[in-house]
Amino acid sequence: MNQSTISCFLPAGERTELQASLDELGNHPLVSSIFIVGKPPHEKLRMPEKGRYADIGSMQSTRGVKQMSALCNSEYVLVYNKTQPLRLGAFALERMLQVAQSTGSGMVYSDHYQMKDGNLSALPVIDYQDGSLRDDFNFGPVLLYRTEDLRRTVSRMDQDFLYAGLYDLRLRVSRENRLLRIPEFLYTEMETDTRSSGEKIFDYVDPKNREVQIEMEKACTSHLKAIGGWLSPVFSEVDLSAGDFPAEASVIIPVKNRIRTIEDAVRSVFAQQTPFSFNLIVVDNHSNDGTSQLLEELSREDDRLIHVVPGRDDLGIGGCWNIGLFHEACGRFAIQLDSDDLYLHDQVVRQIVDSFYSQQCAMVVGSYRMVNFKLEEIPPGLIDHREWTPDNGRNNALRINGLGAPRAFYTPVLRLVRLPNVSYGEDYAVALQISRHYRIGRIYEPLYLCRRWEDNTDASLDIGRQNSHNFYKDRIRTIELWARIAMNSNKA
Repeated sequence: MNQSTISCFLPAGERTELQASLDELGNHPLVSSIFIVGKPPHEKLRMPEKGRYADIGSMQSTRGVKQMSALCNSEYVLVYNKTQPLRLGAFALERMLQVAQSTGSGMVYSDHYQMKDGNLSALPVIDYQDGSLRDDFNFGPVLLYRTEDLRRTVSRMDQDFLYAGLYDLRLRVSRENRLLRIPEFLYTEMETDTRSSGEKIFDYVDPKNREVQIEMEKACTSHLKAIGGWLSPVFSEVDLSAGDFPAEASVIIPVKNRIRTIEDAVRSVFAQQTPFSFNLIVVDNHSNDGTSQLLEELSREDDRLIHVVPGRDDLGIGGCWNIGLFHEACGRFAIQLDSDDLYLHDQVVRQIVDSFYSQQCAMVVGSYRMVNFKLEEIPPGLIDHREWTPDNGRNNALRINGLGAPRAFYTPVLRLVRLPNVSYGEDYAVALQISRHYRIGRIYEPLYLCRRWEDNTDASLDIGRQNSHNFYKDRIRTIELWARIAMNSNKA
């Protein structure tokens, strides 16, 4: 193995933290040079002989990526994208280099440890797939690129991004080279973001991040066009008058053990005012906390409530949705409401149904307002998913982790697609598949209150569950991407 074969780039930060990373890398025999990106700290550093400042702006920008490519003088480039101290494991760089050279991978990354609030914990990451198109895919902060691939890729960059440079680089490298995870804990990162998983999942729709999201969409759209996965804004028509249904609309609520919230949800449906008939199908997945008894009482109060208990016990949220969808009482349009949320006003069902006809679509997605258990608004407030545009929404949907809510479907189309029998990502899976062929309508004003509380299914997930959820959504994206590539190929 060659010595001094890695050029390192790390961001400038607070002196003590930056010094710790410099000390870690400065004496390593595989490191030939260290470039500090950003403004030097006010206090003087003990700069290693290999170290220097690089006036290249941000590592996240296209300009920064191009200048890193020009500065690197070694076979491999290590990018460390955090300002907190880096602590390498024993022979960590040797192992990353060994794997990169043995496999010819364009980029390698690894599992690692995390120091958070003084506690050391394992932080495994997940394998990269074709559908791992999220700009927030967690590789960890240490990325090792092969310089040859980096330079070839950079030479083809034809867009100038302020925020999406590294994302654009990753997508471009992945077209010709594998991005390989090493399932070994090779280093320790220091974590300062102490929020729970449930608090982080809406970062990408925070209005203050809008400019960043626009750039990420542009980079992803270019990637989809390059690999044959982009869809033009041409849609199959849908005949909304076909078939006979017992009602114009059905609200479907899957529920299990939501005694504290289900009545609010149900009564928000009872309050709806419409010029057409509608009903409420609650699929009760064998609750044992009093939810079932409460639903029976509510069904006697209003016969529009149809309380269904499945005859099987192996159903997730998607499976329960299918029970409601194929119920004989299901209406022409099936409208979603979660068991701990509620409609914002009495015109929601009417507004959704009107949108099907006015936008001639097979699915409608609304907007919602984030609230706590007491229904008080909490950040980021309104979630309207304005990144969904008529021309590019279904392409950008492959980059983001959700499409918004409440969701509503033209029942005949959803009965053809059906929901996967899972309790996470089931709605995202069917939305992607429907959007492959049909127009999805949008309502950008809030229609319901999304209650965030300790019993949400994604309120506070351990790393294993987070990884499982993310891997599943990446797999859903992979399936959809392959289907779109095949569809485009057949049209050619």
